[in-house]
Amino acid sequence: NIELITDRPLQTNLDEITRVKKDYPDRAIVVSLMVPCEEQAWKRILPRVEETGCDGIELNFGCPHGMAERGMGSAVGQVPEYIEMVTRWCKENTDLPVIVKLTPNITDIRYPAQAAKRGGADAVSLINTINSITAVDLDNMAPEPTIDGKGTHGGYCGPAVKPIALNMVAEIARSPETAGLPISAIGGVTTWRDAAEFMALGAGNVQVCTAVMTYGFKIVQEMISGLGQWMDEKGYGSIDDFVGQAVPNVTDWQYLNLNHITKAVINQDACIQCGRCYAACEDTSHQAIEMSEDRKFSVKDDECVACNLCVNVCPVEGCITMKTLQPGEVDPRTGKKVEKEYGNWLDHPNNPGSGCAAE
Repeated sequence: NIELITDRPLQTNLDEITRVKKDYPDRAIVVSLMVPCEEQAWKRILPRVEETGCDGIELNFGCPHGMAERGMGSAVGQVPEYIEMVTRWCKENTDLPVIVKLTPNITDIRYPAQAAKRGGADAVSLINTINSITAVDLDNMAPEPTIDGKGTHGGYCGPAVKPIALNMVAEIARSPETAGLPISAIGGVTTWRDAAEFMALGAGNVQVCTAVMTYGFKIVQEMISGLGQWMDEKGYGSIDDFVGQAVPNVTDWQYLNLNHITKAVINQDACIQCGRCYAACEDTSHQAIEMSEDRKFSVKDDECVACNLCVNVCPVEGCITMKTLQPGEVDPRTGKKVEKEYGNWLDHPNNPGSGCAAE
């Protein structure tokens, strides 16, 4: 989207927020704010927001278009010092909970999160939209959407940004400097499973926008129903039972166990012989799948490196799985026995920086 090219009067928004809170007194109303990076500007707006009866404020330091050009949005969110400063201003001038909304348009999401925490933020929310141009009109030769023959960068959101959001949420949840900081997750939440994944990575709640734009508010109720059913199946009494449970299993690449060896296995009974695994492996991976004359596909264990590409492209769920080789078994690819002990890249023979580098 490239919205915010026109602005509604502030008082119009405040009046609507007041009416919504009166109509739904049992629901939490959080007001999202973008204000110039000047202390007096924040001091002026906070009392007016409090008068609406809202339950909290969200400092929008994420919007990459329109507001950034005016010194707001991601223009603040890309500078940790500004984040800390404005957050502190707000905490000093209101008793409302303060949530800091972070921009993904930054190298390391941990630094702005740390700045928000230093400023006294009660929570962070992320991610906001990703700066992008999503399409070009090849007839008019202008970016889309087009306004009077011109286009510009905008904020990209929806299901495509979910993997980026999951990673950034996990980074904040597992960082020692920000561990325990409440997180409200945003980014492509469309199903109950999306919500559960964000929560497993440390988010206490999720926000939904694009899915509601696409399917209407009814989609939220469907998410609630699906999440509740899954929790019942798992025996979870509340979200607290699984929030953050996946965080300890998120690690850095160099600490992965390289002695854990797996091989792809194709279930011939489930295979529909579409050949997608063969094409993917043959053309872009390790040529580890062979096709027989009668179009049967099988894995060549002496070539398979367990990249999982075949699993990802297979249209039949569960048709291709990964089998773990047990310690002592011989890996047909290397001719070596699988080791029982954990071993990572830091001391791997292929690492030129390790003490046992291969000659």
